[in-house]
Amino acid sequence: MLLSVHPHFATAILAGSKTVEVRRQRVAAPPGTPVLLYATAPTMALVGMARIAAVHVASPKEVWSAHRTQTGITRREYDAYMSGATQASGLTLEAPVSFEQPVTLSALRAAGTFHPPQSYRYMKSDDLRQVAVAGPVAGIALREALGDLVPA
Repeated sequence: MLLSVHPHFATAILAGSKTVEVRRQRVAAPPGTPVLLYATAPTMALVGMARIAAVHVASPKEVWSAHRTQTGITRREYDAYMSGATQASGLTLEAPVSFEQPVTLSALRAAGTFHPPQSYRYMKSDDLRQVAVAGPVAGIALREALGDLVPA
């Protein structure tokens, strides 16, 4: 999975201080799913990865009640983000790994067509190959985490 996050949230996830990422829509990814973290502007790069430990889909109120101390945001920020949403997903993330060399958007686009998602998207093997080509150090981390799922 490729997850777009603001740079300060990416930093907090990779530091381990933010362990739950919230989304306005249902996320149907099983535990163990690897997550590539794309830090939005001004960073505009893949900065690391983590794994989904659990996904909690419920009303925004229930997700906040269960995970508020792990989200890295205030109640006001959460309520503003969730305004009008009927359901929410809380993605519990574990095993964060920072890439020694972030993979920039320009490098990703030089390796092929690449469009960062507004929220998230699932990745195919061609997408993973593109990341490995654009950022060899990230490619090594991906191969260590995913093994044969990342073509060399």
